[in-house]
Amino acid sequence: MLLWKSFLIAFSVLLPLINPFGSALVFLGLAGEAPPKVYRSLARRIAINNIIFLAIIEVLGATILKFFGISLPIVQLSGGIVIAAMGWSVLNERDARAISRNKQEETEIRDETRKQFLEQDAFYPFTFPVTSGPGTLVALLTLTAHISNRVVSNDIVAHVGVFLAVVVLSILVFFCYAYAPKLTRIIPPSTAHGILRVVAFILLCIGVQIAWNGLAVLLATVVRPQT
Repeated sequence: MLLWKSFLIAFSVLLPLINPFGSALVFLGLAGEAPPKVYRSLARRIAINNIIFLAIIEVLGATILKFFGISLPIVQLSGGIVIAAMGWSVLNERDARAISRNKQEETEIRDETRKQFLEQDAFYPFTFPVTSGPGTLVALLTLTAHISNRVVSNDIVAHVGVFLAVVVLSILVFFCYAYAPKLTRIIPPSTAHGILRVVAFILLCIGVQIAWNGLAVLLATVVRPQT
């Protein structure tokens, strides 16, 4: 029961932040023109990186913050600013398809070079912050801080539930990323372009909200009511 409950909570919290379909559109714009096998290989590496990355944050995130003396509101404020900056940059960038039309005559050698170049970016920026950004880390740190208040046996079960949610979301990321070009063929280019801008705006709003949540807590520690 606790396993299922922690899984559902983590899945519902992390899904809108990871947003596999919306992130796939951003990923497609950054990756540009590439053969299908390159997308599948890169999507596999990103999904594996995402599982390992979030598992480390789940287990050691709170300890790392305590070691460096970083509070959760500071993480919220800093992470929110980064998310907002990402959303703003995507809102103002040109359509990636217009840039990629000049690359349709690539040879197999250039495709292999392109694959090696993209694989160098498998962790940054494709895994972090495109797939799992600061908002995801803040949410995961908040979840783990909450479930760590339980007894040891329940703590382990709850952590397993959160990890399973991460695995399921990473599998969704793999399919969305691996078949991102096909998804955009199904959706008209103008519609996909509009969806990308909407997702970028939502990302901007999420970043501002997370930053405000952290700033509100910090301001509350400075501005206290007069007694």
